[in-house]
Amino acid sequence: MKIFLLPVFLLIFSLANAQNFTVTGKVTNNVTGIPMPSASVFAQNTTFGTVTDEEGNFKLSLPAGGYDLIFTYTGYRTESRRISSSDASEKININLREKEKELAEVAIIATNEVTDGFTKYGSFFYDEFIGKTSNDLCRIQNPEVLHFFFSKKRNRLKITATDPLLIKNDLLGYNVKYTLDSFTHEYNTQLSTYTGYPLYEEMQGDSAQKQQWATARQHAYKGSLLHFMRSVYNKDLKAQEFEIQFIVKMNNRESAFKLKDPYSALKFEKDDSTQTVEILPSQNNVGVLYSGAKPSAAYLVENPGEPAAFRFSMLSFKPGESIVIEQNGYFYDQADITLSGYWTWDKVAQQLPYDYTYYLQ
Repeated sequence: MKIFLLPVFLLIFSLANAQNFTVTGKVTNNVTGIPMPSASVFAQNTTFGTVTDEEGNFKLSLPAGGYDLIFTYTGYRTESRRISSSDASEKININLREKEKELAEVAIIATNEVTDGFTKYGSFFYDEFIGKTSNDLCRIQNPEVLHFFFSKKRNRLKITATDPLLIKNDLLGYNVKYTLDSFTHEYNTQLSTYTGYPLYEEMQGDSAQKQQWATARQHAYKGSLLHFMRSVYNKDLKAQEFEIQFIVKMNNRESAFKLKDPYSALKFEKDDSTQTVEILPSQNNVGVLYSGAKPSAAYLVENPGEPAAFRFSMLSFKPGESIVIEQNGYFYDQADITLSGYWTWDKVAQQLPYDYTYYLQ
């Protein structure tokens, strides 16, 4: 894959200049109350993480915004806590539970485990999890931790990992430690879903390599869901080359309606006290057009009915449910919306951390 080098210009969106806040807390065993040293604590989908000290205490400094704070320890259930800048003064106490119940569940489905599962399903997993166009530049370093289970009765493939996946992304210049909860593919609907918690680490390289990664990150960012959420927050959708439409079904056909005032249609409300934005669209299905880049050729081959002049994605909101957007592009509850269209094409290989800073001329 060729990547053309472009000069890096003025910083127009920078989290680096945002005021940091610090979260502190303690991790203990939920039964004994004993402190747990060396437990991993990190803000998922960022480059920020730490471990607890001998007394189970931790301190983590983060740029302003919102995050899911993740707590992991070998043999224990992963826990998460949603935090934002307004939580800086609150001490977070987490009690971790052993995986006894989960291990029992694994034992029940063990009879469905596929022998040589990676040989049979590894390529498929790469396409659906890493991405179909970046397999050569983004590789899982420890595939042996993956376990594959196939249920004939449900016609479903489930993939779990006994340890975090270690992903080397030479495309964007990140090492990613991905704590995978599970990956599921329903063959009846051809729908793949996965949940997990990535922690990013910047790769080291010379100036030419760093420039190449910076350019690739810009390409990945432009038109992404992260880019869109930040553009909504900053009320600069048009300047960032986004357009939103409401998709409404009429007479068994879907029709798109362009919005004169997108922020009014989204019921945009900013809370200055928490520095968050809440949106609750008047219609559940929101089409998002990005004219700043065309869809990839591979995407158009697999989706011949999709527009070739712009990238089209859709956000489907649960009826009556709003989402809240933080200044770094993090939003919640993420389970209250589903994605379709181009945003489902970009997988782990094209994803950027919430602390990514965007440069443009």
